[in-house]
Amino acid sequence: MHTHSLADYMSCLYRDDWQGVGELMLASAEKLARIGADFLICPDNTIHQALPHIEGRSPLPWLHIAEVAAGEAAARGFRRLGLTGTRWLVESEVYPQKLQARGLDYLRPTAAEREETNRIIVDELVYGVFKPEAVESFQRVIGRMQAEGCDAVLLACTEIPLIMNDGNSPLPTLDTTRLLARAALRRAVEPV
Repeated sequence: MHTHSLADYMSCLYRDDWQGVGELMLASAEKLARIGADFLICPDNTIHQALPHIEGRSPLPWLHIAEVAAGEAAARGFRRLGLTGTRWLVESEVYPQKLQARGLDYLRPTAAEREETNRIIVDELVYGVFKPEAVESFQRVIGRMQAEGCDAVLLACTEIPLIMNDGNSPLPTLDTTRLLARAALRRAVEPV
């Protein structure tokens, strides 16, 4: 396991510098390859947006979080997924590309919902602040997605499952970080 400071990543994100994010990821990949890793994962959904910038130079293959989540959604028979996460993620093509490749439809939050969910993630959840109002906000967004035909919701952010789960969500949830961890474990123990 290796990561650079969250501040280093956030500095790149605020500048919309995806090449810079990719270079941080590549530096970690090279370090992990030198110490014997077989493959790479990144539990951060948002920075998967930088993978195309560096995948061709990566010393090891990456297990892609959106591919894993799309596979699980298809296996469970879901057809239309609500997408929640940081504004950088939900405005990107990280999930739409992987979902569409599996024949799945998706729905993004509205612009106002994106701003509010991003604020909750970045200003509250990252700092361990868990407010009932944040849960209610996510429930409203997910409820609207349900009303618009979604049959499940992607919790495509490491922090969202700290406050949302199947017990309090209007829709079944797919915790993408947990799904990636399980897929990585399966890959790590499969026979060579």
